[in-house]
Amino acid sequence: MKRTLFALFFLGLLLAEVRAAQPGKPHRAKVLVLTERGGVHEGFVAAALEWLKAFSEKNKLEVKVINHPREIENDSLSAYRLFIQLNYPPYNWTPQTMAAFERYIDQGLGSWIGFHHATLLGEFDGYPMWNWFSGFMGGIRFKSYIAQKATANVWVEASGHPVMKGLPRMFSIPDDEWYTFDKNPRNNVKVLATVDEDSYQPASDIKMGDHPVIWTNSKKKAKNVYFLIGHSASLLQTPAFTHMFANAILWGLRK
Repeated sequence: MKRTLFALFFLGLLLAEVRAAQPGKPHRAKVLVLTERGGVHEGFVAAALEWLKAFSEKNKLEVKVINHPREIENDSLSAYRLFIQLNYPPYNWTPQTMAAFERYIDQGLGSWIGFHHATLLGEFDGYPMWNWFSGFMGGIRFKSYIAQKATANVWVEASGHPVMKGLPRMFSIPDDEWYTFDKNPRNNVKVLATVDEDSYQPASDIKMGDHPVIWTNSKKKAKNVYFLIGHSASLLQTPAFTHMFANAILWGLRK
């Protein structure tokens, strides 16, 4: 009887050691995506989410999609390694979510990728300008845009930056809505790429001259990159765009 009990006891210890030695479920990096649904950007957002779904499955990412900043109030941003602002503008946020996002960026609690509508900075729909966000984007205010979508050439300035790795010196972006601002953000951010305004097809008189379209604010603790690009669903069929998007995600998740 005693031998049986001892045998069972040691068998239990052995099984416990085996279970402890077995690897657990692999940890998946958590990504939060704030989307702007409906309206003129719906095609781009829907296509981007489809692309992101396939990319996250391939790269074992856990992606949560929300459609309004107030959904952050019942969540902790610090639980997410990456926050993607998929065309949601910098207004219509609650004071609590604005403060949470500022902490996330200023304290480097995660990384951020913003697209297109994220620089619609000014007084819109009865909301005041978010001054912190304007500073984050280089101290800019939205001024104008090319109402008729235009295809244009984008020139890489910082080929050594991880987001631009593997891209040609110049590539074409189709059917986008090119914003202009009240001033050039260049003095306050690191410009990764600019658009050649003379290459607009169809041509436009709305120009900035030196026109950054991809940049990062290295003064912030959080890794961050902004793409002015992000208006047309055709972008997700454009290898240069998806290559940059993938680079940005992997860079943002890298510790």
